[in-house]
Amino acid sequence: MGEQRRGTAIAMSDDERDEFLRNQPVCRVATVGTGGPHLSALWYVWDGKALWLNSLVRSQRWADIDRDARLAVIIDDGGADFMSLRGVELRGRAVMVGEAPRRGDDIDELAEPERLFAGKYAGGRDFSYDGRHAWLKLEPTKIVSWDFSKMRK
Repeated sequence: MGEQRRGTAIAMSDDERDEFLRNQPVCRVATVGTGGPHLSALWYVWDGKALWLNSLVRSQRWADIDRDARLAVIIDDGGADFMSLRGVELRGRAVMVGEAPRRGDDIDELAEPERLFAGKYAGGRDFSYDGRHAWLKLEPTKIVSWDFSKMRK
């Protein structure tokens, strides 16, 4: 994976980054469409190695990824003042995992992201399949993080 070359003084540690990614509710996903970049907000889960996106299969995002799997994702918070800005950018290629749309076939690779997703967004209730969503997996080739509160130290 590509190393963060700039801003290392404000970079999150691996543990800080993982906790941040587990707890933030929404990411912003950038895809490459035929007309240029496309940006959308989406729920996600982080398993410590990969970002899992549960995406509508009839969406601009899905069509873009089907043509060009390159993906950039930003998860951030703060902003009340400059010193509270924190975030993580992940880059890589999206991989479609499982059936599309997801019907609930027994797929070992999806057991953990579906458990995490149910815990994060459904109060731990079993993951439900609506026949409209499917899974995208991003194993980042580059991660950059920032926490401007570290400038105060």
